[in-house]
Amino acid sequence: MLFSGSCAFFLLLFKYQISVSLANEPMCSKFSYDEQLLEKMIRQEIRVEMMQNDIKKTQEAVSVTLEEIKKTSVEVSKTLESLQNNATEAMKGIIRDKEKNEEILRKTFEEQRNNFTTDMEEGRKMLKQLSENMKKPSVAFFAHNVVDLKLDRTDKIIIFTIATTNEGSGYDTSTGIFTAPVGGLYQFIVNYCTRIKQHSPLALVLSGNVIARSSNYDASTNTCSSFSAVIRVKSEEKIWVKCLYGSSGYALYKDSWLMNSFSGILANK
Repeated sequence: MLFSGSCAFFLLLFKYQISVSLANEPMCSKFSYDEQLLEKMIRQEIRVEMMQNDIKKTQEAVSVTLEEIKKTSVEVSKTLESLQNNATEAMKGIIRDKEKNEEILRKTFEEQRNNFTTDMEEGRKMLKQLSENMKKPSVAFFAHNVVDLKLDRTDKIIIFTIATTNEGSGYDTSTGIFTAPVGGLYQFIVNYCTRIKQHSPLALVLSGNVIARSSNYDASTNTCSSFSAVIRVKSEEKIWVKCLYGSSGYALYKDSWLMNSFSGILANK
């Protein structure tokens, strides 16, 4: 369409130039006039052809340029699409990393919170136990120095006359009996020494019931032994050491190295 318009324009221009040229030139003869007209038409035709060639070349150049622009546009579109895809993937990667980090932080926070809660609970338990231990009365005694060493009578109470420890004031040095100031789990230990070639049958008694017993004998030397018991005792219950079987040939022994003793301690309420 562009080429047809250009041709029409140049034909009109050619007609106008011929008309002007013929009008300006003097008329000599019909032959001369025709010759000049033909010559001018040829020249104008050559010019038109040259112009048409130039227009064609211009159109081809424009087509090539448009094609290159089209290719460039396609490449730019592809590049933009690639950049967009890369940016999208990059953003997705950033989002994934962010979500992953948030999950790690959340788990770490939950773990720290659980550990803190556990530690706080353990701390409260320890404080409670410490408070209970502080409230728990201290009960313990250690008595020694048996004056009457004879075991000549069954059920005779062995009296330890010196109490170096008597927390809670439960042991009576005049009677040899321990009265529990509070109920709880107690441990009692009896250490006793026997004269050479004599017996010493002893028993630990709680409220009249024998809970532990022992006897010792040696034909060549004075010797010592011990026995113990762990038992739950009620408040105001009494416990003591007695001669289990009395005889004139039975007796305890003591010197600066060998000691008879009776001790007890509240282990737990």
